Amino acid sequence: GVHPGVDRGWRTRGSVEAGGVPLGVLAAWNAGRLLDRLVMIGAVCAFSVPVFLIGYSLVYGFSIKLGWLPVQGYKPLADGLAPYLRHLVLPCLSLGLVYMALLTRMTRATMLEALSEDYIRTARAKGLAAGPIVWHALKNAANPIVTTIGVGVALLIGGVVVTETVFAIPGLGRLTIDAVLRHDYPVIQGVLLVASGIYVLINLLVDLSYRLFDPRIRY
Repeated sequence: GVHPGVDRGWRTRGSVEAGGVPLGVLAAWNAGRLLDRLVMIGAVCAFSVPVFLIGYSLVYGFSIKLGWLPVQGYKPLADGLAPYLRHLVLPCLSLGLVYMALLTRMTRATMLEALSEDYIRTARAKGLAAGPIVWHALKNAANPIVTTIGVGVALLIGGVVVTETVFAIPGLGRLTIDAVLRHDYPVIQGVLLVASGIYVLINLLVDLSYRLFDPRIRY
């Protein structure tokens, strides 16, 4: 039993997730202000709501009420770029918002710690512009953020099961559900093996990337 489609939207979902980095930086730079509170309220709400409820809410708002995007289904890239993207927007948002909220909270916490360092206070006292200050602080706080990104991208593989079921997308998630319902054990084992391999590979790349941000790390 091979499913007629595969999941091609995980890169877009990862991009949605990575949007938590600039939000976390903005929240940390404006700590205690209105923008910080709004970002944190949104992050808490997005992280607390189940993925399927986010999906149904997006469908109700953008598909049923506004009619901007399709409710369900999938269009291959061969049918055109616009239909392909229109069918992936809502699934990617519903799955990526949860991990974007987690990444936002992690980025804010690590950036607040980095911005409280003595060298940052010295740079501010000397009148250094905000851009270089944020960049240096972000670079020094990058390791926990990169770890969260790696874990989040790996967890997206498991999250597609619910998302693809809600939006009727013929990807790895639907393939797993159909295999479980048919007791197709070879397919289940194959999907788990592929998912485990991707998870290990992503974590390996994350570990190797630490040297880019901290030259003191040696392997």
